[in-house]
Amino acid sequence: MKRLRRILLILLNLGLVAVLAVCLVNLRVGSYSTGKIFRTADDVPTEKRIAIVFGARVWEGGVPSNTLHDRVLTAVESYQMGKVKKLLVSGDRSGPEYDEPAAMKQLAMDLGVPEENIVLDPKGFRTYDTCRRAKEIFKIEKAILFTQDYHQPRAQYLCDNLGIDSIGVDTKRRDYVGEWYYWFREFFSRAGAWFEINFWSYPLEQDEQQPIQP
Repeated sequence: MKRLRRILLILLNLGLVAVLAVCLVNLRVGSYSTGKIFRTADDVPTEKRIAIVFGARVWEGGVPSNTLHDRVLTAVESYQMGKVKKLLVSGDRSGPEYDEPAAMKQLAMDLGVPEENIVLDPKGFRTYDTCRRAKEIFKIEKAILFTQDYHQPRAQYLCDNLGIDSIGVDTKRRDYVGEWYYWFREFFSRAGAWFEINFWSYPLEQDEQQPIQP
């Protein structure tokens, strides 16, 4: 019995250390976005940057989820204000039945952005993929990131560490169903992003480069 208690105590201490480590990593990742998240497109300084719009769930028939709709809408508003000249819409295209970038492009065009100013990245399966491809495939140097507040710190941390000077606009325009889960997921996802940047960077698929001029 004493041995079992000792083992349980060791496991408990290890668990506490792990949680503390994740908390510290969250603080580190969050520090990259301090003072760099703007509440609305009006607040964004006007300079030569590319809009990176992160993908999210698309429903049957190519209908953007509320999360994705708000990201695209806010990016389009910034485009109409002259804050950005081009939109990189990056998301998951698993096949003809599921295509986030196509849905994002269609919405942006419906809202008034010319097709020639929208660039699609169908391999933005994860935030890391979007940021790394934005740098290595699309050769983006400066960007405005369009995503919700809970996602901004991780997106900015990844972009900054992959060589993109980034600022962000919070695209949260309503309350989302299950939003608590997104915040909970980010707690661990930020630790994963930190690990990828510092310890493990998997090979990127060597697609043809498509530089985007701001």
